[in-house]
Amino acid sequence: MHFLCLVHLDRDLASALTPAEHEALDRENLAYAAWLDQGRAVAMSALEEPETATLIRRRRGQLSMTDGPYVETKEHVAGFMFIKARNREEALEIASKSPVTRIGTIEVRAASYIEPSDSGG
Repeated sequence: MHFLCLVHLDRDLASALTPAEHEALDRENLAYAAWLDQGRAVAMSALEEPETATLIRRRRGQLSMTDGPYVETKEHVAGFMFIKARNREEALEIASKSPVTRIGTIEVRAASYIEPSDSGG
Protein backbone atom coordinates (compact mmCIF):
# COMPACT_ATOMS: atom_id res chain seq x y z
CA MET A 1 0.00 0.00 0.00
CA HIS A 2 1.03 3.59 -0.53
CA PHE A 3 0.47 6.57 1.74
CA LEU A 4 0.91 10.29 1.30
CA CYS A 5 2.25 11.98 4.42
CA LEU A 6 1.77 15.74 4.32
CA VAL A 7 4.17 17.53 6.62
CA HIS A 8 2.61 20.60 8.27
CA LEU A 9 5.01 22.96 10.02
CA ASP A 10 4.04 25.17 12.96
CA ARG A 11 5.85 28.46 12.29
CA ASP A 12 5.75 29.54 15.94
CA LEU A 13 7.33 26.31 17.18
CA ALA A 14 9.89 26.30 14.36
CA SER A 15 10.92 29.91 14.95
CA ALA A 16 11.26 29.27 18.70
CA LEU A 17 14.08 26.75 18.10
CA THR A 18 17.54 27.87 19.09
CA PRO A 19 20.24 27.61 16.41
CA ALA A 20 21.59 24.49 18.16
CA GLU A 21 18.10 22.92 18.28
CA HIS A 22 17.56 23.75 14.60
CA GLU A 23 20.89 22.17 13.67
CA ALA A 24 20.07 19.05 15.73
CA LEU A 25 16.64 18.79 14.09
CA ASP A 26 18.24 19.07 10.64
CA ARG A 27 20.61 16.20 11.49
CA GLU A 28 17.71 14.08 12.78
CA ASN A 29 15.69 14.82 9.63
CA LEU A 30 18.60 13.73 7.42
CA ALA A 31 18.91 10.49 9.40
CA TYR A 32 15.14 9.94 9.16
CA ALA A 33 15.22 10.55 5.38
CA ALA A 34 18.08 8.05 5.03
CA TRP A 35 16.03 5.51 7.03
CA LEU A 36 13.00 6.13 4.80
CA ASP A 37 15.19 5.70 1.74
CA GLN A 38 15.87 2.09 2.74
CA GLY A 39 12.76 0.80 0.96
CA ARG A 40 10.04 2.82 2.69
CA ALA A 41 10.05 5.97 0.54
CA VAL A 42 8.72 6.33 -2.98
CA ALA A 43 9.38 10.09 -3.00
CA MET A 44 9.93 12.85 -0.47
CA SER A 45 10.61 16.54 -0.58
CA ALA A 46 10.60 19.72 1.44
CA LEU A 47 8.59 22.59 -0.04
CA GLU A 48 9.39 26.28 -0.32
CA GLU A 49 7.52 28.68 1.97
CA PRO A 50 3.82 29.28 1.19
CA GLU A 51 4.61 32.83 0.11
CA THR A 52 6.25 31.33 -2.99
CA ALA A 53 3.11 29.39 -4.00
CA THR A 54 0.79 30.18 -6.88
CA LEU A 55 -2.78 28.89 -6.97
CA ILE A 56 -4.17 28.07 -10.40
CA ARG A 57 -7.92 27.88 -10.97
CA ARG A 58 -10.23 27.67 -13.94
CA ARG A 59 -13.78 28.83 -13.28
CA ARG A 60 -16.40 29.30 -15.98
CA GLY A 61 -13.68 29.04 -18.60
CA GLN A 62 -11.54 31.77 -17.03
CA LEU A 63 -8.03 30.94 -15.84
CA SER A 64 -6.71 32.77 -12.79
CA MET A 65 -3.39 32.59 -10.99
CA THR A 66 -2.99 33.93 -7.46
CA ASP A 67 0.40 34.30 -5.83
CA GLY A 68 0.77 33.40 -2.14
CA PRO A 69 0.38 33.77 0.65
CA TYR A 70 -3.23 32.88 0.17
CA VAL A 71 -4.25 31.85 3.69
CA GLU A 72 -3.34 33.08 7.13
CA THR A 73 -2.54 30.00 9.14
CA LYS A 74 -0.36 28.93 12.00
CA GLU A 75 0.70 25.76 10.17
CA HIS A 76 1.49 25.30 6.49
CA VAL A 77 2.39 22.37 4.26
CA ALA A 78 6.18 22.24 4.40
CA GLY A 79 6.82 18.97 2.59
CA PHE A 80 5.63 15.49 1.82
CA MET A 81 6.63 11.86 1.98
CA PHE A 82 5.14 9.27 -0.32
CA ILE A 83 5.77 5.96 1.41
CA LYS A 84 5.16 2.23 1.07
CA ALA A 85 3.76 0.31 4.03
CA ARG A 86 2.04 -3.03 4.61
CA ASN A 87 -1.00 -1.31 6.11
CA ARG A 88 -2.25 1.90 7.74
CA GLU A 89 -0.81 0.96 11.13
CA GLU A 90 2.69 0.58 9.67
CA ALA A 91 2.30 3.87 7.77
CA LEU A 92 1.35 5.61 11.02
CA GLU A 93 4.34 4.06 12.77
CA ILE A 94 6.68 5.22 9.98
CA ALA A 95 5.28 8.75 10.03
CA SER A 96 5.36 8.96 13.83
CA LYS A 97 9.15 8.52 13.77
CA SER A 98 9.61 11.84 11.96
CA PRO A 99 11.44 14.43 14.07
CA VAL A 100 9.19 17.10 12.54
CA THR A 101 6.33 15.91 14.74
CA ARG A 102 7.91 18.02 17.52
CA ILE A 103 7.30 21.26 15.58
CA GLY A 104 4.45 20.29 13.31
CA THR A 105 2.00 17.64 12.23
CA ILE A 106 2.14 14.73 9.80
CA GLU A 107 -1.13 14.03 7.97
CA VAL A 108 -1.25 10.41 6.71
CA ARG A 109 -3.60 9.41 3.89
CA ALA A 110 -3.87 6.21 1.89
CA ALA A 111 -3.06 6.95 -1.74
CA SER A 112 -3.39 5.24 -5.09
CA TYR A 113 -0.06 5.01 -6.84
CA ILE A 114 -0.07 5.44 -10.59
CA GLU A 115 3.20 4.49 -12.24
CA PRO A 116 4.33 7.32 -14.53
CA SER A 117 4.60 6.34 -18.16
CA ASP A 118 8.00 6.57 -19.76
CA SER A 119 6.72 8.39 -22.84
CA GLY A 120 9.37 11.08 -22.67
CA GLY A 121 6.75 13.66 -23.17
